[in-house]
Amino acid sequence: MVTANNSTSAERPRLGEILIQRKLLSTEQLDKALKIQKEKDELLGQILLGLKFVEERDIVVALILQCGIPYISITKYTIDPKIVQLVPEALAKKFHLIPIDRIAEILNVVMVDPFDEKTRKELERATKCKIMPFIATLTEIDTAIAKWYKKDRK
Repeated sequence: MVTANNSTSAERPRLGEILIQRKLLSTEQLDKALKIQKEKDELLGQILLGLKFVEERDIVVALILQCGIPYISITKYTIDPKIVQLVPEALAKKFHLIPIDRIAEILNVVMVDPFDEKTRKELERATKCKIMPFIATLTEIDTAIAKWYKKDRK
């Protein structure tokens, strides 16, 4: 998942603030997670999930509210095997992402962390496409990777 607490946009609410406003997280829980984040240098969403303070869907909804990146229910999506082949399986597994469609030189990719600029740049180098990110839960993406790359190997 993503920590949005390092957001560069002053008007964009932070991930923890959104979860508190939606009454999914207490201030004490957020403080605990932020303290762990400073020690471990992990993503805030992953820490909150690990502590079982929130569920994956809560994080995804908060990210949608925060930045407007569209959510795709990837488990209900049919992907053309030619599109899957555009991203090496190792890269998809490493960064928890899966390509879903290509329009000209734009590759639509469902990602667990659409804010990770390093991943997007690496993906652009590997595919020679501009990346249009979408978001889904880690579980949904990993399930889709297992399904579609398994089909690709047949």
